[in-house]
Amino acid sequence: MKLFLILLVLFNLPNVYADTTQIKSILQTNYPQLGKVEKVNKADILDLYEVITQDQLFYTDKDARYLISGNIYDAHDRKALRNLTEERSRKLFALDFNGLPFNLAIKKVKGGGQRKMAYFSDPNCGFCQKLERELQNVDNVTLYIFMLSIFPGSDKKVQGVWCSKDQVGAWDKLMLNKVQPPASTCVAPTTKLMELSQKLNINGTPVLVFSDGVLVPGFRPAAELERLLSSASSHR
Repeated sequence: MKLFLILLVLFNLPNVYADTTQIKSILQTNYPQLGKVEKVNKADILDLYEVITQDQLFYTDKDARYLISGNIYDAHDRKALRNLTEERSRKLFALDFNGLPFNLAIKKVKGGGQRKMAYFSDPNCGFCQKLERELQNVDNVTLYIFMLSIFPGSDKKVQGVWCSKDQVGAWDKLMLNKVQPPASTCVAPTTKLMELSQKLNINGTPVLVFSDGVLVPGFRPAAELERLLSSASSHR
């Protein structure tokens, strides 16, 4: 019902575009709770405008009277609804991949390692373990693993893996075979990793970051990983 009402409002908006600078000014004045409005663009969806804040995408009308928070779907293909908001958000909030602090990650090279992907994972996350099994079927990729400690007890496992002589081997044994790494007294960058995740607004795992900077949250099967890796490589 909520989605229906939103769409009903959208279809009644007039087909007239306004000055995006003026819309931005109105929103910033009337809705300070939005934080800083970074940019306002024509949305190319009905007659809406994108309202881009530091970490979120909203929509508004030409008078900046209505502020819409939520997803817009393309229902052209009834069997596979496209989440247009999610697709756009991924591009808008893409990271500088090469600017990631790879010194805090475990580097794993498979095959030629020509394609690249970083991901945030927690050793006690079930979907992260499932992701590792799918990654066994993906080749020619360099992986950068940022280990987070979100779940209880994860910090000790992260420390054990980080302090291992063979970090990649220790990670694989832990995630694929549930072999606990030996305890260690060395200092793992656990705090820095958690600070990094907070800076990037990453609150759960897994979260994938491809070489074009696009973030993809959640588990993905091998076939989709292949598609996303190839797409990112072609857009670099």
